[in-house]
Amino acid sequence: MQLQDRAQRGFAFTAAGTAARLNGELTPDLFAALRAEGPGRKSIAEYAIRDTLTFVPFRQLPPWFKWQMVRTTVQDKLEYWWLRTTDAVGDAWRVLRRRRS
Repeated sequence: MQLQDRAQRGFAFTAAGTAARLNGELTPDLFAALRAEGPGRKSIAEYAIRDTLTFVPFRQLPPWFKWQMVRTTVQDKLEYWWLRTTDAVGDAWRVLRRRRS
């Protein structure tokens, strides 16, 4: 996970995500490596972190990962509400435009 080539590092993070899926747990070293890379849209560890949050039981997560679980849950819910609101406004706008025509 400390290789200079970003593509090769990506394979290591993919392997960590796969280990979380298959085993339902990770070693402290893997947790530390995922935390060091951190989440984010540009992070190569984003999917591995999400896999970890999905497949490792909450009670077995280190504190930073528990916080990430709460953060991503709230973020996903807010995005869901935003998209639902946008769809509702768009539908209402289309109905109003049809009435004027």
